[in-house]
Amino acid sequence: MRMRVAALGAAGCITAAGAPVAEFIFEQAPFASCHASTMVEARPGELLAAWFGGTGEGRPDVAVWGARKSGGQWSEPVELAREPNIAAYNPVLFHSRDQTLWLYYKFGPNPTSWTAGRRSSRDGGATWSELEHLPAGLYGPIKNKPLVLADGTIVSGTSVESYRSWSCWVERSTNGGRTWTRHGPIVVPGEPHGIIQPAIVPLRKGRLRMFVRATERIGKICYADSSDGGRTWTAARPTTLPNPNSGLDAVALRDGRILLVYNHTEKGRSPLNVAVSKDGETWNMFLTLESQPGEFSYPAIIQASGGNAHVTYTWQRRRIKHVEIPLAEIPH
Repeated sequence: MRMRVAALGAAGCITAAGAPVAEFIFEQAPFASCHASTMVEARPGELLAAWFGGTGEGRPDVAVWGARKSGGQWSEPVELAREPNIAAYNPVLFHSRDQTLWLYYKFGPNPTSWTAGRRSSRDGGATWSELEHLPAGLYGPIKNKPLVLADGTIVSGTSVESYRSWSCWVERSTNGGRTWTRHGPIVVPGEPHGIIQPAIVPLRKGRLRMFVRATERIGKICYADSSDGGRTWTAARPTTLPNPNSGLDAVALRDGRILLVYNHTEKGRSPLNVAVSKDGETWNMFLTLESQPGEFSYPAIIQASGGNAHVTYTWQRRRIKHVEIPLAEIPH
């Protein structure tokens, strides 16, 4: 199903020609509930999306599913990873510099006790390696795609949710994911039950910035900066943008602008919005993807080789939605 969605400019006007186009990735699926999508351009002009699906989050039948968009059509959902009798969570797709396609995911009874798994592909996701379980304490990208630096270093935003304590960390790999170093914790001072799920983007002059999900007590998207490739980070502090304890994602466009997808509200998971910034400080919320009551959450965003931005997100826990945003529609 394809539909026009309203693209809101700074003055609140709706654009006409070239407006974003939205579609459901699937209409029917072999699971009742789905959540936490991720997306990658598997090959030029070809998208691959993944998410977890089953009878409900945390249920033992929940697995990682995916679909491919090629020739303008999405394939039927296929199973990408399943752990026996235990739930899977939060898949993340990305390419390392050698063009290996990686799928990281988590599995376990809940986020306070889960373990990470992964598999890889050298043919754009047509075939995959065997499932590999990571050592205890190594999670890989916890929700959002990592940032791959020009020298191939993977800067992976992760986080730990333990009893009454949340914190963000960064896992760095300089050898394509064979070994990792761990950096952090990154916290909001005085808020131990505070932030998770970093989305890391490059800023100008070599700086990196992570935008993170925060508890309703904090009530704002928070951020922290690194000036040494992700080895050390400032303390996290609030932005001006609200966050109702819900996932977000960000991407740096090739011209340096930053796009952020998030729920622009203090409570609930609607509306779902897109904002743009030239510097990571001042934001123009220019697009509302969803505004009706319900849950529209856990977005993922990329810029494809053709220039347009692509977003996937949870739609009412029943479907995954995809929106393509033309580059020309993104304000400067």
